[in-house]
Amino acid sequence: MSTPTPAETCDLLLTGGRIWTQDPDRPWAEAVAVTGGTIRAVGGAADLRALAGDRTRVVDLAGRFVLPGLVDAHIHLNLGGAQARWEMPLAPTAALEEVLEAVRAWAGDLGPREWVVGGILGSTVLAQVEADPSALRRLDEAAGGRPVLLRDDSMHNRWVSSAALAAMGVDAGSPDPEGGHLVRTPDGALNGVLHEMASALVESAFAASVPDPAARTLGSMEAAVRVVNSFGITSVQDAATTPAPVQALRTLEEQGRLSLRVVTSAPVRPFLEASVVGDELVAELRRHRSDLVRPDFVKVVLDGVPTTRTTALLTPYTCHHQHDTPEHGELYWTPEDLREQVEHCYDLRIGAKFHATGDASVRAVLDAVEAVRRVRGPGPVFHVAHASFVHPDDLPRFAALDVVADASPYIWYPGVIPEAIAAEVPADLVAAMWPLRSFVDDGVVVAAGSDWPCALPTPDPWTGLETLVTRRNPDPAVPGALNPAQALDLPDAIAALTSGAAAATGLGDVAGRLSPGLSADLIVLDRDLFEVPAGQIHETTVLQTWFRGDLVHEAAAVS
Repeated sequence: MSTPTPAETCDLLLTGGRIWTQDPDRPWAEAVAVTGGTIRAVGGAADLRALAGDRTRVVDLAGRFVLPGLVDAHIHLNLGGAQARWEMPLAPTAALEEVLEAVRAWAGDLGPREWVVGGILGSTVLAQVEADPSALRRLDEAAGGRPVLLRDDSMHNRWVSSAALAAMGVDAGSPDPEGGHLVRTPDGALNGVLHEMASALVESAFAASVPDPAARTLGSMEAAVRVVNSFGITSVQDAATTPAPVQALRTLEEQGRLSLRVVTSAPVRPFLEASVVGDELVAELRRHRSDLVRPDFVKVVLDGVPTTRTTALLTPYTCHHQHDTPEHGELYWTPEDLREQVEHCYDLRIGAKFHATGDASVRAVLDAVEAVRRVRGPGPVFHVAHASFVHPDDLPRFAALDVVADASPYIWYPGVIPEAIAAEVPADLVAAMWPLRSFVDDGVVVAAGSDWPCALPTPDPWTGLETLVTRRNPDPAVPGALNPAQALDLPDAIAALTSGAAAATGLGDVAGRLSPGLSADLIVLDRDLFEVPAGQIHETTVLQTWFRGDLVHEAAAVS
């Protein structure tokens, strides 16, 4: 073979690895050649060596296992980055006494009027706080009278101090905001627990206290990019996007510091952050479109979360509570309004991520999509997030209507959310949760997402990947499995984190596979996932992350 000319050689050659390409035409390879940040060739080490010239950077993978860069289909970059960069960390499994001690220690380093902001507060602790009339007083004492804002593991609810309630401008005589609850003690006093849209009030009060919001947002987004790259994530769908984080992303991109592809989701109605919404927000985000920032979805929230009985169910919850939530939960949209929203997505040529956590809200989405697809035919991509409770009659409708199942296996384990759900939701529904095997067998696109910073303090994909396969808590001390008949095999689970998530987010022609013409996004792991026991997948470490042919993360142990 003749020596290639400089114009024929590649810029980068990664060779000598065991590479899972996620390309069905060639699932395994030994080497990847890259030119201009794009994959030029994938194949055997000997064959691709011919593409290396004097200016080619050759990386010996030394037999290590390689995957395509991961795609997180449901994440909250600004919230997660802010938690990582600025806020008080809490383990979701922390008991109430541990939470109060953490608040006390964190407050000790703050000025007298500074806010204590942090998470993750476990749903089981939030339930305990609701039932304890002394909890608010103890939180006030721990914080030294400072305003406190603690976010729960669903990110839909908050526990706040008396000073925070005062900053919100609410008291015992204040009515509940639309779509939310100011939770009260039996005698009518506020206990500091906020459900759903009540949380927006405290978020706005805290935001007003930040002296330089733009700097905080930029620092949060910088931290978020660094964190997700460290876990091998190179593309994401931000699940609820407002202008300030997008402006920060564009700043990072213009400075050459954005090593992440971001698909945005514009809320169509007010949610938990103060922002413009709907068409005004869609237009604003579209002005920021770039190679790496893609404003291609809206976010539609149909209900709440099961831990506070605000998920919309077809059957009643197992118990009823003092703050008068309906026994079937709450559906925030009428069928007519929902159909109009689906129609509007067709008009805007934009996809939609529907937050629908109950079987009633899932059915409402499918009914609306079916009504519009029947008239207008194929159209935008629609996601159901999080497809946890699905009535058996509705399972085949996902495939028939080409609706994506947005799954968040991170929510199952190792946090306390499953325990909190089981305390509220009928046992037969819990036993049938997350029917992912049925989805895959029906040909439904399953896209996995961390929902970071919900559930866990990091967007660790390896815990999620393991639970997709095992349906068990990675901690062997926790017995039992969650609907084990719906477990995925490893290739299908990897697809949910790569090619499936890429297809769902509109990135299938760019990412999710290692194939010629796609972006050179790949990760090098410390273990071969096809060789280790499934119960060890959660221990995986990302040794290197490559984005568009650039090394953007390297573990300290790797030279």
